[in-house]
Amino acid sequence: MITGEIKNRIDQIWDVFYTAGVTNPISVLEQMTYLFFMKMLDDKQRKEEATASIFGNRLKNPVFPEGNWLNPETEKEVPYQDMRWSVFKNTSADNMLRMVRDNVFVFIKHIGESSGESAYARYMGSAIFLIPNARTLQRVVDGINALDMNNRDAMGDVYEYILGKMAASGTNGQFRTPRHIISMMVNLVRPTLDDAICDPAMGSAGFIVESAKYLREHYEKQLLDPATQKRYKTQIFHGFDTDQTMLRIGAMNMMLHGVDAPNIQWRDSLSGDNNDHQCYSLILANPPFAGSLDKEVVNKNLLTLTNTGKTELLFLSLFIRSLALGGRCASIVPDGVLFGSSKAHKMLRQELVDNQRLQAVISMPSGVFKPYAGVSTAILIFTKTDHGGTDKVWFYEMRADGFSLDDKRSPVQENDIPDVIARWNNLADEENRSRKDQSFLVPVEDIRANDYDLSFNKYKEIERVAVQHEDPQTILSRIEALENDIQTALTNLKEIIG
Repeated sequence: MITGEIKNRIDQIWDVFYTAGVTNPISVLEQMTYLFFMKMLDDKQRKEEATASIFGNRLKNPVFPEGNWLNPETEKEVPYQDMRWSVFKNTSADNMLRMVRDNVFVFIKHIGESSGESAYARYMGSAIFLIPNARTLQRVVDGINALDMNNRDAMGDVYEYILGKMAASGTNGQFRTPRHIISMMVNLVRPTLDDAICDPAMGSAGFIVESAKYLREHYEKQLLDPATQKRYKTQIFHGFDTDQTMLRIGAMNMMLHGVDAPNIQWRDSLSGDNNDHQCYSLILANPPFAGSLDKEVVNKNLLTLTNTGKTELLFLSLFIRSLALGGRCASIVPDGVLFGSSKAHKMLRQELVDNQRLQAVISMPSGVFKPYAGVSTAILIFTKTDHGGTDKVWFYEMRADGFSLDDKRSPVQENDIPDVIARWNNLADEENRSRKDQSFLVPVEDIRANDYDLSFNKYKEIERVAVQHEDPQTILSRIEALENDIQTALTNLKEIIG
């Protein structure tokens, strides 16, 4: 967790942008990521130069070599060394603005064209520099310069905090899946270093970032191996989105968590351009529930499982198609997926139950996504098979997630998440739970008998306690006695006041 001092520093940077008229949280985050990237490039080269100097070697392929760089927009030559963070941060505010806006920013927009090493640099083409004046830039650079960007763990937390500020603002409908929900889902599916992990609608890359953190925490020794480390940085993580801004934000998020070159791409995952088939061993997602699409633009392979334009069903169809045999999926879905009566809804549920291995349905309280949306949601966990395999499905009714379920989402003591994980890891004990409990196992035969309905309340047993009521005649007698007492009291009061 970041300290109060660092939070205050980030808040001060945020306020500098706001005072300068850059008030859209996404724009603030973007401008900060550009500067983060500039500093990271220089910090990386300074570290490499120090190592090379110790061994008397010449630095190979530096980002900032000796000599000049030809700016393709101005067609003027600029010394590479003048574009380094450690150089321009020490110049006057006016000179810094000219250098960063006119040269360094253009440089990082084109750097990915030659190296291709940074997922972040690949999506700089449409970036726009919005810092309006020299004073603002100087104050922001001074604030960022105080951050230790060589500490990836600390910078990852910093970026998560900034993303949280963006989410709290709720501008332009952009908000993230709550981090504690993401963490719960990652802990339920337990990624490994052998996985190929994908989020086909990645947004700010929360799911793949949390997966990366999980692997670093649980496979620390294995990641010391150079080959494993290379696979971790370049092959395990995959993410797709149709928003260039979110691709940049997500790529920087991954970089600050130690993954420099994930497979992050611009892609409409539901379109015919997506040919992924049995590619991934783990999918984690909270896909957009955007209503209905024109089926003409949807990949025809997805329509074979569920002939619909509803995005929540199409994404589940996509997950099934994209998973390799034995691959797992944990996805957030709106409650309507669990009990919708349309033919498409039933086809999808039947596919999960009969042809895949549906393992869990975790219902979440409706306030989880407040204040942005009050929709009730659930988490589906399933494994891809070629022969079915659903035996029993685990149902859990999550009633609290550690925060109030109103718009304020204040921290509270009630939190079912540790219990969800504990019970999931001990499913043998769930065999003994009755359907009056908060979780239980349901045989697949019962689900088929209920037309593949997956809502928790369909299977929960409501305990009805017989209530013994008094005999009506006894109640009537008691009322008459009270009435007589009242009349007597009134008569006595009249005699007193005379």
